[in-house]
Amino acid sequence: MLKFVRIVVAGLVFLLGASSHAQSAHGTATEAVAMVQKVIASIKANGRDKTFADVNNLQGPFRDRDLYVTINDMNGKNLAHGANAKMQGKDLMDLKDADGKLFVRERMELAKTKGKGWQDYKFVNPVSKQIEQKSMYFEKYEDIVINCGIYK
Repeated sequence: MLKFVRIVVAGLVFLLGASSHAQSAHGTATEAVAMVQKVIASIKANGRDKTFADVNNLQGPFRDRDLYVTINDMNGKNLAHGANAKMQGKDLMDLKDADGKLFVRERMELAKTKGKGWQDYKFVNPVSKQIEQKSMYFEKYEDIVINCGIYK
């Protein structure tokens, strides 16, 4: 009986550890906001060129698990993308999510009117490679919009 109890306890410890590891694979809303603030601080300290290059570096300081930063000008052009080099320099204003939502256009309007906030849409998670619900935190800084989102 004691051997059975030890096996059950060991199994529970393993499952609890696996569960907390799975949860830590996803960034949180607090971490996404902090990442945007880190980018703004970097722009102030190091300038745009250095910061944009760091964001574009897929292994750089603005990438953490499924968190990554994107930066757009106010017309929806991507200036930096921390998960997909093919998006860098592209006009994304008419990009649609899986439901046909013009999410970049919507975000640029929100940035113009509110300055910062959260936006929901569907997008491919670079870790799972699946289309998932995403909440993007965005903040207008000078004439650009800095974004970092979480997958739900």
